[in-house]
Amino acid sequence: MNPEGVPLQGRGYEGYPGQPGYPGQPTMVQSTIVNIVTEPPNDHIIWSLCCFVYSNPFCLGLVALIYSIKSRDRKMVGDLEGARHYGATARTLNIVSSVLVGLGILISIITISVIIQRLQEIYYYPGHGYYGN
Repeated sequence: MNPEGVPLQGRGYEGYPGQPGYPGQPTMVQSTIVNIVTEPPNDHIIWSLCCFVYSNPFCLGLVALIYSIKSRDRKMVGDLEGARHYGATARTLNIVSSVLVGLGILISIITISVIIQRLQEIYYYPGHGYYGN
């Protein structure tokens, strides 16, 4: 309750501190802090499950699944850096597993097509095969 004739603690309204243009006021730089919320790290659990079930060369799918579960556990505990590390390892193992399976399928297709072509040559042109007459 302030009667209009009595100033508050002997001072009038001086504006916000740090505003330019007020004599006798020091100029202050105001900073803004922005908290950027980063995305939680990926654990690649679905990809690891697919690599484990469908393509598991050299047990890489199993190892990737273990690292994905470790990444998910670290994320739940709040250790985001550890979760990122385990997630990156799981991603690398999944990539290697997928590439190996892709190469295996490609080599299998090429091998089967060459065998079929060779058998057709032997069957349709008996004199031109390995065991020609």
